[in-house]
Amino acid sequence: MWLFIFLIFQRLAELCIAKQNKKWMIKHGGVEVEAKHYQLFIWLHTLFFLSIFMEWSIFKGGVLWLSPFLLVLFVTLQGLRVWCIASLGRKWNTRIIVIPNEPLIERGPYQYIKHPNYMIVFFELLVIPLLFQAFVTAFLFPLLHLLVLMIRVPAEERALSGKLFMREKQDTN
Repeated sequence: MWLFIFLIFQRLAELCIAKQNKKWMIKHGGVEVEAKHYQLFIWLHTLFFLSIFMEWSIFKGGVLWLSPFLLVLFVTLQGLRVWCIASLGRKWNTRIIVIPNEPLIERGPYQYIKHPNYMIVFFELLVIPLLFQAFVTAFLFPLLHLLVLMIRVPAEERALSGKLFMREKQDTN
């Protein structure tokens, strides 16, 4: 149960960080774009934790057997997520917020791949349920995450390319 509570508090803390970062970014000229799909992430992660809890408590009776391999994998994924968040610093957010004319972050894992956090979350959505022996959740939620990313990644790419701001400029002229 301690692991489940830790995960809930971790995600809530990240939402607080995202909220603070959003304020900072808006104050520095940031603009939130393509926000319509954001609720999909909220639903996905909320249902993810509810699904784990239901599957674990109903079908496993709340008994937790931690696999050393999965635990090491989980801790590694946590370290990689912290690396992503730290690399973006104040520009890390759960929303798409762009500060026009700011260069893209190209340090940390972002120097190697474009969207490392999404890849890490994909594996978390697989590994975390496996820690709780929630096999249906482990199968279903990584797939749902990929479906949401089919909307999110193109939206983020449009925002980061600056094309949205060029289009807005043309619309106002």
